[in-house]
Amino acid sequence: MTVVAVYLLILVGGIVRSTGSGMGCPDWPKCFGSWVPPTEISQLPANYKEVYTAQRVAKNQKLARTLQRLGFTQVAGSIFAHPTQYIETDFNAVKTWIEYLNRLLGALIGVFVFLTVVFALPYWGRDRSVFWLALASFLLTGVQGYLGSLVVSTNLLPVMVTVHMALALVIVALLLYAVERAQGRAEPDLKLAQAASPQPQLSKEAGNGLRWGLWAALLLTFWQIVLGTQVREQVDVVSAAAGYLARETWVTKLGGVFSVHRTVSAGLLLLNVYVGYELWQLAQPRLRRLVTATLGIIGLEIVAGIVLASFALPAAVQPVHLTLATGLFGVQFLTLMAVARARKTGETIPPVGAVRRVVA
Repeated sequence: MTVVAVYLLILVGGIVRSTGSGMGCPDWPKCFGSWVPPTEISQLPANYKEVYTAQRVAKNQKLARTLQRLGFTQVAGSIFAHPTQYIETDFNAVKTWIEYLNRLLGALIGVFVFLTVVFALPYWGRDRSVFWLALASFLLTGVQGYLGSLVVSTNLLPVMVTVHMALALVIVALLLYAVERAQGRAEPDLKLAQAASPQPQLSKEAGNGLRWGLWAALLLTFWQIVLGTQVREQVDVVSAAAGYLARETWVTKLGGVFSVHRTVSAGLLLLNVYVGYELWQLAQPRLRRLVTATLGIIGLEIVAGIVLASFALPAAVQPVHLTLATGLFGVQFLTLMAVARARKTGETIPPVGAVRRVVA
């Protein structure tokens, strides 16, 4: 349930970005100084832009000083080099409430992750890793909330947006790992099932080869998502420079980041097809389902990417593209854990007489 909620938050976050609602609330955690956002500009003081700009600048100055003390001089300098640092967006009730609902969902997920920690307590005596993984997810969710406040205060500074997205993937991985270990403890003894129907075992060489291939695919997906975040940031720059007009020309002005993103997608497809083929030869129903899910998501992702590039970056497709990418990351991580469990517990691979392949 918590994992599903996290993915829902990623989808909503994509909607926030695609609709330009990221600065719908200029402060954090409140919205325009209130726990219930305004619905009309008349509810705000006449100088609201100056007020919230001053608040953000003061917070960013404090952040920059902290980063400089920690040695992150370049990042500290980029905060005030960002061209939108002193620009406050006009009030828009729709964008304000989109951003505020995003925050409410984030708070709800914080509650879900806390409950995950509570439900993980019984595993303390059986598998403490389940508890520590749940606790780490909860703590990082708190960090994620703080990063969200920095994303707002820095007016969507690219490095902050990228780190915010990357941490979301880390949280997803931790939660999936916790669920996988918890389910593993609840399953019946696999050795009894194997004794009733002996099968060849997953060799160390095959297991290691598959794990290396899966790690490569997972990390490449992680990098691709980060690149996609940077492409989205470049879209913001291009659209602002064009006065949000001539949308059909934005893709042609995205530059090298978009080209790299598109090239990596081709490599990601080839790598996943190869690894998927090797996994399919193992003839395990669960692995085959995961392979089918992986390739299906990649197919949908390619279609979404083509639509974005060919039809002037339609806003409705942008959050779908992001959610599919994070879904791919999650399925790849589940596949990696499934292969690791098969190698550790001695789950069987092909039925007797089936062709067996070993990844070198």
